[in-house]
Amino acid sequence: MLAVFSYTAGLSLFIFNLLFLPCFSIRVLPPTDTWRVFDKFHDAEKGTHVAGMSELKKYFHRFGYLESKNFSDFFDDPFESAVVLYQKNLGLKVTGKLDSDTVNQIISPRCGVSDQVHNHKLHVTRHYSFFYGQPRWVKPDPISLTYAFSPSNMIEYIPESDIMTAFERAFSRWAAVIPVNFTLTRDYSSADIKIGFYSGDHGDGEPFDGVLGILAHAFSPENGRLHFDSSEIWAVDMKRQKSRVAVDLESVATHEIGHILGLAHSSVKEAIMYPSLSPRQKKVELRIDDVNGVQLLYGSNPNFQISSLLESDTSLSWAVRLDVRYSSFVGAILIAIVLL
Repeated sequence: MLAVFSYTAGLSLFIFNLLFLPCFSIRVLPPTDTWRVFDKFHDAEKGTHVAGMSELKKYFHRFGYLESKNFSDFFDDPFESAVVLYQKNLGLKVTGKLDSDTVNQIISPRCGVSDQVHNHKLHVTRHYSFFYGQPRWVKPDPISLTYAFSPSNMIEYIPESDIMTAFERAFSRWAAVIPVNFTLTRDYSSADIKIGFYSGDHGDGEPFDGVLGILAHAFSPENGRLHFDSSEIWAVDMKRQKSRVAVDLESVATHEIGHILGLAHSSVKEAIMYPSLSPRQKKVELRIDDVNGVQLLYGSNPNFQISSLLESDTSLSWAVRLDVRYSSFVGAILIAIVLL
């Protein structure tokens, strides 16, 4: 079973890279032949010298796993510790090696918010986490936050009404579980939450990097800035947007609103606050991990019933198990075909 699963994971990685790697403008892995990209890092371990390892170290530094800026091509002790922590934080099998699951996770499009920082600005509790000090919006009860879209930094290929609808749904999911209301306003300058689409270095110290790199980022309370990479191909309806590198706007918006409220990243892959999202994937429903975290900051919406969420998470768990079994079955068939 393990051999079949490993084969399937490797095949999935090959297909993903084959389809999407040429579209990356700035990526951790150098744009080269797919199998050479994978083989270069696959199962690399401490003490080895691997050309391009320095780029991986920059990635781990960028997301809070490496304090040192000694970006050599050696797989040294600090880098091994960074890999172990990365695997723990992302819910991966902890091997300390750059195995296929870890490499696949590294090349996945993701949120630009650091998973943790060197001076312990993230306080991890269970699977969900908070920014240092557990900042939250402090306003008279009931808390009401306004949001607005930048008048000069938007995308034009999606109708404004569709964008607003996607964000309205994203905000409503969080409002359904906590006693916080979100209201759209046209007064951008005075809005609590300011939303815009930007490219490259846009003045906040967190530059974007092109298609399928960093998708978006947001800041902890009570900053309120929520930025999306305008270089992405954003979509509100995958039936209309056929691009293989399209990114679901509502999914990313729901994730970034979690940051706006004070949540950092989760190690639960099914949670909204998990840091990565695949192209064309729609992931908008809050999970128990998301709800538990945000309710520790704000309390529960009196109308929220956790029973429906428990049923939803149970159904998802069974779906994931069936998907893994199906993938293993397909992998076994593929291996049989190759051996024939």
